[in-house]
Order: sequence, then C-alpha cells, then structure tokens
Amino acid sequence: MLKKKNILIGVCGSIAAYKITFLVRLLVKEGAEVRLIMTSSAKEIVTPLSLSVLSKNPVLSEFTNHEGDEWHNHIELGMWADIFLIAPASANTLGKMAHGICDNLLLATYLSAKCKVIFAPAMDLDMYQHPSTIKNIETLEGYGNILIPAEVGELASGLEGAGRMAEPETLLKVINSYFAKPSKKKKTLKGKKALVTAGPTHEAIDPVRFIGNHSSGKMGFAIADELASRGVKVTLISGPSDQKTNYSEISRIDVVGAEEMYNACLNNFIDKDLIVMSAAVADYTPIKTQVQKIKKNGKMKSISLKPTRDILKELGEKKSEKQLLVGFALETENELVNAKSKLKRKKLDLIVLNSLNDKDAGFAGDLNKVTIIDANNKIVSFRLKPKRKVAIDIVDMIDSSQKSKSKK
Repeated sequence: MLKKKNILIGVCGSIAAYKITFLVRLLVKEGAEVRLIMTSSAKEIVTPLSLSVLSKNPVLSEFTNHEGDEWHNHIELGMWADIFLIAPASANTLGKMAHGICDNLLLATYLSAKCKVIFAPAMDLDMYQHPSTIKNIETLEGYGNILIPAEVGELASGLEGAGRMAEPETLLKVINSYFAKPSKKKKTLKGKKALVTAGPTHEAIDPVRFIGNHSSGKMGFAIADELASRGVKVTLISGPSDQKTNYSEISRIDVVGAEEMYNACLNNFIDKDLIVMSAAVADYTPIKTQVQKIKKNGKMKSISLKPTRDILKELGEKKSEKQLLVGFALETENELVNAKSKLKRKKLDLIVLNSLNDKDAGFAGDLNKVTIIDANNKIVSFRLKPKRKVAIDIVDMIDSSQKSKSKK
C-alpha cells in the first residue's frame, strides 16, 4: 500500500524519538520513500546518522548545510511529501504549530506543506493534560490535521498515565489507513439520517453563573464525525462546547440550557433513523433565574431547583419501531445494574456505560472506556482508548443493531 509513497517525518525533542528508528524500518520495508527533518533538540536523543542510514536519505535539520552554500528548500519538501508525520510532537512544537511560529526547518515545512499532516504528541502526563496543550491540539485538529492521541503507559518521568507516544506499529497503521481505499463497511449506513446530542447544558442562575458539568462534547462530536464518515446525514445538537465538526454532512444546532436542548431534540428527531443522546443534560435547573448578578450580601442563602425535562425518556416513548435510540449512562456505583435499569425504563435500543471509576476515562480528556448493552442484555466491554476510536466501536454497534432491527 505504501510502495512509492513519499513519507516525510518531522522528529521533535522527546525521549520517544528513539521509536522513529523502528518506524522508518517499517516504512522502508513497505516500499515507502522516507525523508526526515529533526529539530536541534531531537538530535540529542537519536542521531541523524542512524535515521539517515535507515531511511537511505540525508536527514535535515537546518535551513542550510554546515558550509552554508546549500539551501534546504522547505517548500520543495512540503510539495514532495504525500503525507507529513510529526512524531514525536513535543508540547513546544505543538504550541508553535498552532500559533504559526516558524523558527526552524520543521516548522517552516509544516506551514508550507500541501499534503495531509499527522501529529503524534509525546510528553509527560501533566503537560499533556495542561489546558494550553489541549487547546493547541484542538486548534491543530481544527486546521484539518490528524491527531494520533498519546497512549497510557509508563512515562520517562516515572509517572504513569496519558502522554506516551503511540507505538511505531500504530503510527504505521494510521499512515496505511490514510492511503487505504474506503472500506465497504464504512458505507453500510449511507443514506441514513441521525440526530446526535453532545456537550453539557448550562442552567442559568443569574447573568454570570450557571449550573453545569464537566462535559466537553468530545465524545458526541466524535460519534457525529464517525457517522458522517459512513455516509450518514447528521444533525448535531450541542450544548456549550468549543469542539468542531469535520464533515459537511453534519448540520450543527447550538443550544445552552436543558429546555433549549429539549425543544431542539423534539423538533428534529421525527425523521431520523438513528438517535444518539450523548449530551450530559443537567438534571436540575433554577426555578427562577435572577435578572441581576447575585451579590454576596447574605440575602440569598439558597437556590430553589426544579427537575429538567427527561428528554431521553420522552424520545423513548415517542420513537417509532424503525428508529434506533441510543442513551448514555455515567455511573459511579452499581454501574451495570443502573445502566440496565435505564435501558429498560427509557425504552432504549442501546446504552453506553461510562464509569467515573475508570482511570483516565470520562469528561474532558481524550480517552474513554465504555461498555455497551443492547435491548437483549448483550454486554460488550471495550478497553481504554482514544474517544475517536471509541466512536468507531459505538457506531459499529449501532450499525449491527440497525441491521437486526431492519430484519424484524
């Protein structure tokens, strides 16, 4: 699949740089033409000579050679490549890529590249989870770059968690999948219409305060993208979230509160084949929203709340036999018992169970670990993995359930 493909690799200063030697061997073995650019700090971890021998090409780092009489043309490099992989992508380089800073050959090539760019972050746990890193990654994905999320494992610091660069075999698989012809499986839902909800709701207390939760919308947006990639026309109803969609087949409706979410769902579900309710809708909302900001003067000692409408239950009661309804359950105890109860009470076809007891899974992060239960109480559990891959598992289950439903 990679025969005669031009693969450009940008290597940054991370201990994970040593893994690139193994990746280069794999790429060359598959017939790819490989060239590499290294930052100056990357050369302190793995030698340019090693990568040059393995790739059978000179490894570049500076804009000119040592004598200064030969210019390394970053524009030509960007035009030569069929794909540009930046791995390991350090926090420093991610920040510069996101903000258009161009102070080395790797960054200059990135900014002028005509091909698809893939990046695989590698850094310590706290750096990977820092809000600035998360924002930079989201920005780069918004530019159309492809993220290979860091994996969970032992880090150079001795800590254990998310931040470890994906293994060479994983990097190779992503590169191969980019050049692969679309799978027939990917289009089995083509022509279907779906409603997907995502993100939190914010229930206003006064003009500046609200009741909410930590949902980022990442899981719902990933599901919407995966459905769209399989030919589904998606209506995405999102609470407050800075996530972005990647397909023109997705029509986005933004809402803020639970009541807005309720109205948007009821107005848009009737003609949908698939309904995936992944939003974290608030269970309670203030009875009265204050017009002015509440002052800290002791006059208001409590806030009276009322339950929000149960959107999922109402859709379960209104859906037709042909519609497939998927709910989500986030639990902290008696997870399976509570999820099965919700599945039955709300007349769902599938329920996706998340547990806050699973380390590194859940709100805000890039990873998730789910268990999916169908209406026949079939239980399928999945390992911890990036949310975009979790979305594939969920949509695969939706696809399977839809086929079974159609046969009845």
